[in-house]
Amino acid sequence: MKAREIRHGDVRLASESWGDPADPTTLLIMGAVSSGVWWPADLCAALASRGRHVIRYDHRDTGASTHYPLGAPGYDLEDFAADAVAVLDGYGVARAQLVGMSLGGFLAQLVALAHPPHVASLVLFASERLAETDPDMPEMDPAVVAYGEKAQDLDWSDRDAVVAYQVGAWRISAGSAYPFDAEAIAALAGEEFDRNPDPQSAFNHAKLDGAKQWLGRLDEIHLPVTIVHGTEDCVLPYAHAEALHAALAGSRLVTLPGVGHELPRGAWPTILDAIVDNASAS
Repeated sequence: MKAREIRHGDVRLASESWGDPADPTTLLIMGAVSSGVWWPADLCAALASRGRHVIRYDHRDTGASTHYPLGAPGYDLEDFAADAVAVLDGYGVARAQLVGMSLGGFLAQLVALAHPPHVASLVLFASERLAETDPDMPEMDPAVVAYGEKAQDLDWSDRDAVVAYQVGAWRISAGSAYPFDAEAIAALAGEEFDRNPDPQSAFNHAKLDGAKQWLGRLDEIHLPVTIVHGTEDCVLPYAHAEALHAALAGSRLVTLPGVGHELPRGAWPTILDAIVDNASAS
């Protein structure tokens, strides 16, 4: 693994890479309120071993990237999409496969529409459509919302408390297919805390807006697209995957039975196969 800081104007974007830069690139885009460490290093290395140059990075207000005052981020979704392109530019990569989880999948769709020359293919994991809010789609489980409200009372300077909170958040999002690995999640949460000068500022992501002109334009994406989604996702229930699949002509839907809004190690072989197969179609 090699670390690199990318400059995008006044913004610093922390990143890490695995594999041979001469290999085709896969850019991993994590979801809201989460840094790149939630793409586990072992998963990144496994993907690199299959002939991919793998890059993960920290969004603004996460990890070692630029942080903003809580409640006043001054950026929007289109800035986040431009950050992804800036990371590719920083590595000298003209075109890459984008793999996005949750909000990361939403952003990957936005990059494909707003910056099409940079995108070779898409893998959208536990994601939703880049579209207007659909009242017919199932909502997030109320238990997830209730747990998130606990963040308001957390001492974000207390490492143990923050790690415990993160373990609880990932536990409530997990499905029944695989045993919940609290030790692994705690290790990632600790790694994230140790590289993060202001963990609470990640909640600026709740104010993310913009990209209105790109909503409802998924028919303009003409790329290999693979959708990967767990049937027990309580953040973005499985119906979101079906709607995304229907909106993207020619897309492939890979279903993970019993998997929640998570990246359980037991599902890695299927996830890795989906990523590699998608890349080979581009």
